[in-house]
Amino acid sequence: MGQSYDVVVIGGGHNGLVNAAYLAKAGKKVLVLERRGVLGGSAVTEEIFPGFQFSECSYVVSLLRPEIIRELDLPRHGLEILPLDGTFSPMPNGDHLWRVNDHAKTQREIRRHSRMDAEAYDEFSKMMTPMCRFVKPILSMIPPDPTSLNPRDLRKLYFLGRRLQQLSSDERYTLIQLMTMSAADFLDQWFETDVLKATMSASGIIGTFLGIRSPGTAYVLLHHYMGEIDGAFRSWGFSRGGTGAISLAIAAAAREAGVEIRTNAPVAKIIVKNGRSCGVALQSGEEISAALVSSSVDPHLTFEKFLEPNELPGDFLEDVRRYKFRGSSGKVNMALDALPDFKCMPGPGPHLRGAISISPGMEYMERAYDDAKYGRYSRRPYIDMVIPSLTDPSVAPPGKHVLSCFVQYAPYKLAAGEGTWDDQREKFGDTVVDTIAEHAPNIKSIIRGRQVLTPLDLEREFGLTQGNIFQGELSLEQLFFLRPAPGWAYYRTPIDNLYMCGSATHPGGGIMGAPGRIASQVILRDWKRVS
Repeated sequence: MGQSYDVVVIGGGHNGLVNAAYLAKAGKKVLVLERRGVLGGSAVTEEIFPGFQFSECSYVVSLLRPEIIRELDLPRHGLEILPLDGTFSPMPNGDHLWRVNDHAKTQREIRRHSRMDAEAYDEFSKMMTPMCRFVKPILSMIPPDPTSLNPRDLRKLYFLGRRLQQLSSDERYTLIQLMTMSAADFLDQWFETDVLKATMSASGIIGTFLGIRSPGTAYVLLHHYMGEIDGAFRSWGFSRGGTGAISLAIAAAAREAGVEIRTNAPVAKIIVKNGRSCGVALQSGEEISAALVSSSVDPHLTFEKFLEPNELPGDFLEDVRRYKFRGSSGKVNMALDALPDFKCMPGPGPHLRGAISISPGMEYMERAYDDAKYGRYSRRPYIDMVIPSLTDPSVAPPGKHVLSCFVQYAPYKLAAGEGTWDDQREKFGDTVVDTIAEHAPNIKSIIRGRQVLTPLDLEREFGLTQGNIFQGELSLEQLFFLRPAPGWAYYRTPIDNLYMCGSATHPGGGIMGAPGRIASQVILRDWKRVS
């Protein structure tokens, strides 16, 4: 073997970089290996067309943990978050719903549609705040296993039990509902306006192969509701320079701490001797020795591609094979010569500076899922669009714009007779453009270039198995102490000195960084115990 390290981190996505930075700050000699030529994993910015910088996959930021921003001093390394103001939802009847960060304006807007909903909106926000406060500490802790008698688990369970006891009875009922109900049924209890419920319920289906009426999506709604910027819940923003700038800021902090980072260095195998990982072999044939290995890639790649089956316990391997990816999302990025012009609110304006949600009604959203259930991409999909160039002009040439479209549903597995994603890629892109054109007819005439990413592309190009943007569904049976497998939610694996630190571990996906940070704490605690 060549040079030796304390830790080799597989994957240069934001979680791998966070993990490496904390380990290096603790004095460890760390090497990060990234398969692609650019850092960031799915939090990456690339110039696909000359002058246009695309946040190819992840495109907004909110879940990035404030403690990571503070402890790694990311603003000093170039991180700048620009607020995303509101959500604009065009409606087929020529009306719209436009919620902004100004509470009074949002109240007046909702009152246009329903006086009852305007009052309920305040009550809903008041109820969701303690829900977020209850769950927030869980995002920073090793999830306790309720089946364990380990004193550390019992203390954490006691802590959570006390916090639950401190909630009012109404808050406890609401928390249980959020953990078990569908997003649609939960929102039906609060609101009557169809477009309002549809747009809010969209947060419950992102990254899942579930519909808005599927049980468990209410928690996913809460997961996204917990986004915060400067301590304000439900705040979202852009990273100046695209989401890749987040990864580069973390990488700069890691390098300052002493981390070595190599790109174009795909791993072929994790080297195991006597039941312990002791390094990795690259596809080039180079072998790198390390006291331990920390993998930020998903369970399929880590355990089924990088290891031999006989190196893992059979029951664990079965759990890994049952782990659900079921990618359901696509991405369409466009370089534009001008701004889209919406029929319901013509011309440029502040309504284009926030998220633009094609979610006109609950039935529309559920029918989009119906297509996916039977192995077809949605013929009339839910689309979440942003135009980051309005807030950050650096990502497009003067007078030009970048349009980023997140799309549900695009099932990884297409039904027999539907062809392959290689066959359907451009048709899928056309469907997205056609759907936008129903609301902004000028869109087809202003497209200078288009990038269409299917779930298959997300798997091939970004290492996301089955194209799942969260390295596995955020469904209830794959959360907390069950992620990625029962009994293995401690970032450790059945292989000694092999750890997991990516979104397939607690607390899950999004540009959060928490898995990488918590995994570093586990690694350092174990290191101290055996040294």
